[in-house]
Amino acid sequence: MRRSRLKYAGVAALLLFGGLTAGGTGQAAADDSPTATDAPASAGLLQAMQRDLGLSKAQAETRLAAERTATDLAPKARKAAGSAYGGSWFDAKTERLTVAVTSDAPASTVREVRATGATVRTVTHSARQLDATKARIDRLSAPSGVSGWHVDPVANTVVVNVVDDERADNDVRRFVSRARATGPVTVETVADAPQTFAAGTVGGDPYYTGNVRCSIGFSVHGGFITAGHCGQAGAGVRGWDGSYIGNFQGSSFPDNDYAWVNVGSGWWTVPVVLGWGTVSDQLVRGSAEAPVGSSICRSGSTTHWHCGAVLAKNETVNYSQGAVHQMTKTSVCAEPGDSGGSFISGDQAQGVTSGGWGNCSGGGETWFQPVNEILGRYGLTLHTA
Repeated sequence: MRRSRLKYAGVAALLLFGGLTAGGTGQAAADDSPTATDAPASAGLLQAMQRDLGLSKAQAETRLAAERTATDLAPKARKAAGSAYGGSWFDAKTERLTVAVTSDAPASTVREVRATGATVRTVTHSARQLDATKARIDRLSAPSGVSGWHVDPVANTVVVNVVDDERADNDVRRFVSRARATGPVTVETVADAPQTFAAGTVGGDPYYTGNVRCSIGFSVHGGFITAGHCGQAGAGVRGWDGSYIGNFQGSSFPDNDYAWVNVGSGWWTVPVVLGWGTVSDQLVRGSAEAPVGSSICRSGSTTHWHCGAVLAKNETVNYSQGAVHQMTKTSVCAEPGDSGGSFISGDQAQGVTSGGWGNCSGGGETWFQPVNEILGRYGLTLHTA
């Protein structure tokens, strides 16, 4: 009986740390195993995209291929645009990368951008101007009725999001007025304020620190990355079975929302995002950044697999604990306990779940901290297949 339990624990630990989950239930984890494949996506990922994005299998496969092309194309197109670059995004309708170029750009620059294979749209403001506007807003103190702000390359403006039922609040109106004075700003309303997705101990087999349950993001050599609000540096971490895993080696929240945990005591890492028995596990092969508009999926210990689209990048999210910068906004739902879990596009790691609003019954939006920023901050290397 004891030998059987130890064997089971080993299998669950392998899959737990391979992926993304901060713990799926031990039962579900024990039934899954990584599937080596050269395909751009697992069958489970395609199924999740069909469910959450309303695509057929063929449409999901075509979209993933088009998004991968756009991801590879984006840095080349940006270089070609030079100082006239106004941002870029993946257009799901045309399945092509669109690059914004300022109206004062010479015709030769426009030709060079088009030569890369991208569609060109003429805009008024450059990405540098929009980023400068956002940076000035970052220096303002935001009230709780302001949920965040980000550069919107499609609208060629900085969007400030205000909680719908607090838009008439005097502090909110004052903040909006000051934000408008910084540059091109548009104000939009959202249904609710963002919150982090940590949760108290509720059972299952995620990882725990104190009485908080969160989800593993991605394996790195020597440990895994996750959300910073899940634990402070030095805090101990336990696995689904209560056994010691390691400690938070670094953690930042607010301002950032990332952390990394070392792995030892019989636990180890693999380059896998867990499918929870609902979808097939997904191998992680890299961390190429997907453009705005791309499809993206998330795995977490509470709600497992859900998909949506990348809505915005470099957004400042105003949590009650303080603002967090350089976040990516998505239309993917999440719930308490999903914090720290993996965001993945195809087989490319994108980031770790931070917080959002709504739930997976009625819908909502979720933000993640980009994976490459975390790797660079701590000098870590992503564990890839």
